[in-house]
Amino acid sequence: MLNRRSALMLFSGALATPKTALAATPKEITWDDLLPVGVPYSEIIGEGELDEVNDTWNPIYDENATKLNESLDGSYIKMPGFIIPFDIGVKGVTEFMLVPYTGACIHMPPPPANQLVMVNAKTPWPSDDLWNPVWVIGMMRMQLQTTDLGQTGYAIVADQMEVYEW
Repeated sequence: MLNRRSALMLFSGALATPKTALAATPKEITWDDLLPVGVPYSEIIGEGELDEVNDTWNPIYDENATKLNESLDGSYIKMPGFIIPFDIGVKGVTEFMLVPYTGACIHMPPPPANQLVMVNAKTPWPSDDLWNPVWVIGMMRMQLQTTDLGQTGYAIVADQMEVYEW
């Protein structure tokens, strides 16, 4: 049986519990989860065109490239990826595109919109650590938007980011 002093100690300890301990656990997702249900990756990229002069392949996307997984809209998620920075400040990167593999959107044609995520980080990610994969944790929204590097299908406000370890 708890006495008055023990009950007060337990109660005050509960008040001091960090908010992160009370926050929802994020749903861990992969890049395949961004595809709409029933649409395999092989159906979002057409034949494409080979540019022999520039030695590049330019994919031709059909309407499946902008179809999104509606069940993720409003979900609190955790997903891995690589950073393509848009806004780099003294403290680091706050706005970036999360991409599924190194070099996406920079050295080759961009992946389809349903494979690109625009991220706004609440806490800047150090700009000296941009080539390593990261975990992004936050609220995901379906949001088609066009950038200089490609069209994105999703947006996340990142509450937290971590180094992705294999």
